[in-house]
Amino acid sequence: MPETALPKGAAQTDSGTAKMAIVEDTPVKLALETEASPETDSPYTPNNIYSAILSRNEAVKDAKRLKNFLELRDKYVSKNVLFEDPLFPANDSSLWYSNKFPIDFEWKRPKEICDNPQFIIDGARRTDICQGDLGDCWLLAAIACLTLNEKLLYRVIPEDQSFTENYAGIFHFQFWRYGEWEDVVVDDRIPTFNNQLVFTKSFRRNEFWSALLEKAYAKLHGSYEALKGGNTLEAMVDFTGGVTEFFELSEAPKELYSIMKKALERGSLMGCSIDALLPSHFETETSSGLVRGHAYSITGLEECDKVKVTKKTKIRLVQMRNPWGIVLWKGPWSAKSKDWSTISSSDNNRLKNQTIEESEFWMSFEDFKKNFTKLEICNLTPDTLLDDVPHSWTVAVHEGRWVRGSSAGGCRNFPDTFWTNPQYRLRLYEEDDDPHDPAHVACTFVVALMQKGRRRDRIKGAKLYTIGFSIYEVPKEMIGSEQHLQKDFFLYNASKVKCKSYINLREVSERFSLPPGEYVIIPSTFEPHEEGEFILRVFSEKNNTSEETESNIRLEQIETKIPEPEESEEHKMFRAIFQQISGEDLEICANELKVVMKRVLEKHSELKTEGFSLESCRSMIALMDTDGSGKLNLQEFKHLWNKIKAWQVIFKKYDKDKSNSISSFEMRNAVNDAGFRLNNQLYDIITMRYADEHLNIDFDSFICCFVRLEGMFRTFHAFDKNRDGIIQLNVLEWLQLTMYA
Repeated sequence: MPETALPKGAAQTDSGTAKMAIVEDTPVKLALETEASPETDSPYTPNNIYSAILSRNEAVKDAKRLKNFLELRDKYVSKNVLFEDPLFPANDSSLWYSNKFPIDFEWKRPKEICDNPQFIIDGARRTDICQGDLGDCWLLAAIACLTLNEKLLYRVIPEDQSFTENYAGIFHFQFWRYGEWEDVVVDDRIPTFNNQLVFTKSFRRNEFWSALLEKAYAKLHGSYEALKGGNTLEAMVDFTGGVTEFFELSEAPKELYSIMKKALERGSLMGCSIDALLPSHFETETSSGLVRGHAYSITGLEECDKVKVTKKTKIRLVQMRNPWGIVLWKGPWSAKSKDWSTISSSDNNRLKNQTIEESEFWMSFEDFKKNFTKLEICNLTPDTLLDDVPHSWTVAVHEGRWVRGSSAGGCRNFPDTFWTNPQYRLRLYEEDDDPHDPAHVACTFVVALMQKGRRRDRIKGAKLYTIGFSIYEVPKEMIGSEQHLQKDFFLYNASKVKCKSYINLREVSERFSLPPGEYVIIPSTFEPHEEGEFILRVFSEKNNTSEETESNIRLEQIETKIPEPEESEEHKMFRAIFQQISGEDLEICANELKVVMKRVLEKHSELKTEGFSLESCRSMIALMDTDGSGKLNLQEFKHLWNKIKAWQVIFKKYDKDKSNSISSFEMRNAVNDAGFRLNNQLYDIITMRYADEHLNIDFDSFICCFVRLEGMFRTFHAFDKNRDGIIQLNVLEWLQLTMYA
């Protein structure tokens, strides 16, 4: 009976019925940084997983070198010596990574710049932040917002430091970094030119907290130049560990004013900006005096009664601050506008008294929506800004990694690789308490995906990836298991919810409400093969859990029987070739095995291979050598050949184009078919160890990988006397094991 052609996009199921693959639209947006020209594409590839593992110890190593702030300060005070930071030296390496500035800066301590330097004068205020010659208005806008919340401010800027008591030229600041608070120690040498601070400064010549905070943040990212261009939300999160919300004002919700009002009341940080029309239009002034590609802080909201009108009406006003420390706004409600006469004198005086004329200005809420394009809010908790009742939240933080060729599968637009992305099971157990709707049966949670280290790696050419995530419901038969969902699942199942769009921001977050059940979160970059580290935060109101899907590492014996008589033609061929090569001892070494394998494989035309490398043959001997002779006898060789034939069946299954290689993404399934149960980190290592530059694994590398896996499992089990998954080795045993395997 002739086969019936399936519609495009359909697949044949085991029962013979056609199943249509689901196509999902993945929207993508481009976020422009403020005060930065777009960079050219770079072939930057992050370091491999080994350096990623080692890098986790960098903070520990730094802590050991620098101890902690109090110990260091007391040490230098007792020695009467001023501290010099060895990790952020006073030279060009701390300033730039691309081009040297055309003038030479002189690093000076505050006592060399002015008389009577002070760390903070009369409290840290938003007037203490005036931008210098570095394009980091996004950072300064966030600092200005930080000064509105004293509790947050002194979490970032500890008060136990000054230029008089216990002064040793050392200061410290604290930033939230990927789930933990990090203490950053700096000396007080600051770049100057003609005895003036080059970068951020206070309007008071003898106040230095803002300049030193900027220096600590520059150290955190490797250099001052690394701070050029960014989004205000990035710094807001680093100051608070909060949850971000991002609004395109052209698509703003009708409740936007209420959202902003509640944000200020709850201590949230807010900033706004105007996108540049073209890359060349960064920091260009509009006719009304606002600046494109520039970040502003939102410092207040007011609602005033209008006077001299027949009908009682109110005007909504937004207060903003320019990090440059100057006001350029020329529109309605500017300082000399006649609009101020339309509100009562008491409101007029009150608003002007809470305005710093040198750097702050007001505009109507309607003009705000018309003139600005982006609103950024960093909430201290995940509570919605439309809810009057604060809630208590729990958070689960997961560290993950996308590895090229293994777990960097890209978005749903790439169905062949999307399934290989890291997967996190989300179990929602308890519904929300909703006093307004008792029939409401859903669990509220917030997902926040943040890419790590991209700003610090700018020196290597790194840029922010376009990132996002999707959430799928786990099928009933897989609930409770830790199995990694496969390609077919995503082909025929649509996501339950997903982020609004993929976007090139450091963090993407979204609030969802789903019925109780088990779900899987798939974080990814938009394009496949993009390597990087990330953290995934899941906030929930109730007793809900999330964890990465990980297999228990084990070897399951899967017997692939190849029936044949004891003295088959193949065995006779083995014996003849083996005896011819082995000589009188009837054993072969690695070089001889290579020759035997080449001759045997020549008899199998279906295997398009020139044979195995000498290193692969050594690994094969290490696997099958039961007597420790470093050689194989005929029986051991036949056992090895049977394994290779079984593995060859798996290889052919995934070598669909008969190119004698398989995609590194398919290696996960091939390894699983052979009975090896590994975790995501091991799949990443296999890809880096055995895949070529095109992310393909040839037959030789495929067999070598399986030989090593089986050999290592077998050796581990031999040492695991108690069968508890733990072995103890001395250095000699470890070296013998690793050198021979």
